[in-house]
Amino acid sequence: MRISDTPKLVTIFGGSGFVGRYVVRALVNRGYRVRVAVRRPDLAGFLQPLGNVGQIQLVQANLRYRKSVDAAVKGSDVVINLVGILAESGRQKFDVVQVLGARAVAEATRAEKARLIHMSAIGADSESLSAYGETKGKGEEGVRAVLKDAIIIRPSIVFGQEDDFFNRFGAMAKFAPALPLIGGGHTKFQPVYVGDVAEAIALGVDGKLQSGKTYELGGPQTPTFRECLEILLREICRKRMLVSLPWFVASMMGKMLGWLPGAPITSDQVEMLKTDNVVSQDAIKQGRTLEGMGVQPTPMAAILPDYLVQYRPHGQFTKIADKSE
Repeated sequence: MRISDTPKLVTIFGGSGFVGRYVVRALVNRGYRVRVAVRRPDLAGFLQPLGNVGQIQLVQANLRYRKSVDAAVKGSDVVINLVGILAESGRQKFDVVQVLGARAVAEATRAEKARLIHMSAIGADSESLSAYGETKGKGEEGVRAVLKDAIIIRPSIVFGQEDDFFNRFGAMAKFAPALPLIGGGHTKFQPVYVGDVAEAIALGVDGKLQSGKTYELGGPQTPTFRECLEILLREICRKRMLVSLPWFVASMMGKMLGWLPGAPITSDQVEMLKTDNVVSQDAIKQGRTLEGMGVQPTPMAAILPDYLVQYRPHGQFTKIADKSE
């Protein structure tokens, strides 16, 4: 039985990841008790200083093992599932993590009579030609089948100090003479700051989001892939050629390189890039966006200089101009 004057307990699956560490910070700042459920608690100790003594608990859990999921959820008031993979590796398969794992978390949450916030992604569609998009879509369907009141959060590509997008191309630009424009670089993105994503999830924990709804999160700009790389190159003070790669060439490269650990691109990611990654008009009309929550989206110009400086030539300092100004 839960004691009413005890701060709510929030369990976060994947709380040590890129988005997770920001969610943990947002929740401890609000006074919640946070249980971080991860495969390797011994590697998540860096989260402990974010909260007061005893406020953050690290526990071992693996979505492939149902008993560990049930144990992690025990006693929780709210459960957050942030677990997802961009590429398959070893036993970490799309179906296992993003479909079966998502449903396991939902079932454990239902058994505990807790609330669930599930992070998916813009582009989630059970009929997607991309395995990532397909399994994200099936994961949403599984969650809804178990818990109709679950809140689903769909961000566009997420940027911030530990991101995979700008850091990957920034590191590439330090040594490569050119950067690839998959499919010509016409795909549109709506990069959203990780801190804003964390704030949206925290609002859900606060009970300020509507149960059973799907929210789509994007930033204030909708640059193309090419424009994202141009912004990056301006910020790191480097001149690099932008070489267009036709879809079939990029797909072939993905098939040849995709099996490598930390592969620069996979054929599935190429397929994902064929569709714009922006907030839908339905979400905008219904107010299921950051703005609809009362959160002002953070522009890239306010954040990118803080961490892309590491990719500049020695001694170079600048700041990108915000096109919205």
